[in-house]
Amino acid sequence: MFDFEKLEVYKKAKFFNSEIRHFVKSTKLDPTTKDQLRRASFSVVLNIAEGSGRFTKRDRRNFYIISRSSIFECVAILDVLKDEQVLDESRYQKFYLNAEEISKMLFAMIKNLG
Repeated sequence: MFDFEKLEVYKKAKFFNSEIRHFVKSTKLDPTTKDQLRRASFSVVLNIAEGSGRFTKRDRRNFYIISRSSIFECVAILDVLKDEQVLDESRYQKFYLNAEEISKMLFAMIKNLG
C-alpha cells in the first residue's frame, strides 16, 4: 500500500472526484466546463498522491497547495453552474461541504509542513 492511500484526505478527495465525475456524465454541460471541472477534481486527488511521495517538506507542501487550489477551482465552477441553474442548491451544498472539508484538511497539512 502506498502512503497516500492511508490518508483520510486522499479518500475524501477520491470520493469527491467520483461524485463530480458522475455529475459531469449525467448533466448537459458545455465541453469546456465539463473538461475543466473533471480535470480540477482529478487534480485534487493526483496532487495529494504526488505530494505524499516527495522527500522534502517544501515539495510536499507545494503539491498540497496545488491540490487545495484545485478544490477552490471546483467550487468556483460549481458556483457558476448554480447561478446558471444547471446545478440545484441542495446538490451544490453537498459538493460545497465536501470541498470545504477537504480544503480544511489540506490547509492543516500545509500548515504543519510550513
